Amino acid sequence: MEQQQSGPPQRPRRRAGLTVGRVFGVPLHLDATMLLLTVLVTVMYAEFARRQLELSQVGGYLIGFGFVVSLLGSVLLHELGHALTARRYGIGVRGITLELLGGYTEMDRDAPSPKVDLLVSLAGPAVSALLGAAAVAVTWALPAGTLAHQLAFQLAVSNVIVAVFNSLPGLPLDGGRALRAAVWAVTRDRHTGTEVAGWVGRAVAGGTAVAVVVLTTYGVLAPLALPLMLLVALTLWRGAGQSVRLARISRRIPLIDLRRLARPVLAVPTGTPLAEAQRRRAEGARPDAAITVTDGAGRPVALLDPVAADAVPPARRPWIAVDAVSRSLAGLPALPVGLDGERVMAAVQTHPGAQYVVTAGEDVVGVLHIADLAQLLEPKRKMNT
Repeated sequence: MEQQQSGPPQRPRRRAGLTVGRVFGVPLHLDATMLLLTVLVTVMYAEFARRQLELSQVGGYLIGFGFVVSLLGSVLLHELGHALTARRYGIGVRGITLELLGGYTEMDRDAPSPKVDLLVSLAGPAVSALLGAAAVAVTWALPAGTLAHQLAFQLAVSNVIVAVFNSLPGLPLDGGRALRAAVWAVTRDRHTGTEVAGWVGRAVAGGTAVAVVVLTTYGVLAPLALPLMLLVALTLWRGAGQSVRLARISRRIPLIDLRRLARPVLAVPTGTPLAEAQRRRAEGARPDAAITVTDGAGRPVALLDPVAADAVPPARRPWIAVDAVSRSLAGLPALPVGLDGERVMAAVQTHPGAQYVVTAGEDVVGVLHIADLAQLLEPKRKMNT
């Protein structure tokens, strides 16, 4: 299975695997799950090759491993189709990762128009279709029953399957991105396109699971392949659901207003007992205000850490200075109060944290809690504050 990942705020970055080099300037990573794929496919194909071609056990495993390498090469070319097409239209590519279920291309931003989204999406399946057609031609040209014929045949089948399966109209598959582009073009709303393609993706995932079970029951699919194919269906289901969720989040990003979202600050002098600082906050207009610690000149220098403060037993809070459970403002990421939603999301993803200092020039005017931001973006989800 193949899917594309794009940059903030629409999609979070995924952790890349071992970097093994660059292809056309694009970083290439291998995920740790590739080891499982290599072993699984090598064993399955080796047993098949031994029965069909009467090879020795060692020969079967060598052929199986060779098939894995050829298959990975096909997946890499598929991903390069996406990557090079994206670069053609000015979209940066962070890297290509090959993993258990195929691979993905991570881009630094989304396509600027439905047309570009469509072209980038279909580039991968187009490459796989060309590889499949070439392998079919080679298969017809080679003598039947030979090792080369069998290997070409398997490559033809695998590339055709990859091209057809990835063209199914549901996210996170390439066909789902194409469907999103079409809905986007009609509705002029990218988020609507993503939601529609995400729900269709869930239908595709459910249909895939049913088809796998039926094919296994009737002996068309080998029982050994059943867990892997069900894992594919589960991954599709989760990816589709994530697409719908991110579309809904993205639709709410313009609602981010730091002036309203940030909690006001309550300044207390350095050395103030924790219990006294909490009492002043409880009696103030905003019981959820962030407590800042000021130095002798009245300048804010630290911010109370709610987790550290809650960990102090109530009986000891009158004897613990607020400074002891505060973090230096210099070590906290700052967000200018005038940032729009897109830039707030980019800053939060670049500098993950629980609290962010909201500033107006050199003044601290509020504190953004990540839980408040998450609640705004996903109001139906329960968040820990």
